[in-house]
Amino acid sequence: MPDLLPQAHAVAAKAHAPYSRYLVGCTLETTTGGIYHGCNVENASYGLTICAERNAIFQAVAAEGSGMKIKRLSVVCLGHEFPPCGACRQVIAEFSLAGGLTQVTYLQKGAPVTRSIAELLPEAFAL
Repeated sequence: MPDLLPQAHAVAAKAHAPYSRYLVGCTLETTTGGIYHGCNVENASYGLTICAERNAIFQAVAAEGSGMKIKRLSVVCLGHEFPPCGACRQVIAEFSLAGGLTQVTYLQKGAPVTRSIAELLPEAFAL
């Protein structure tokens, strides 16, 4: 099982972040073994910005279809450390393994931290 953090780090360097200067990369693995990458892409109209996590998830859906499930996901921001934002957590939950078991890894105090999406978003919106 490949380490996704180095891959997320590599794609973060490709981010388009001229406004925030937060270069974020994400790599995820689906239950079928597919590996997908995304970086944040900012826009002068800030609401049109897309986060790295959602970029990677949308790549996975485009490749595998709407039934795609995320086994695990890693996110890195060059020079900063934080977990996915609330919007990304909700989208991760939409494509999570049953029970919110999808594993999300990010850096905290220089070390990888892994939590389930259910831990990161205990009250996810669902229809």
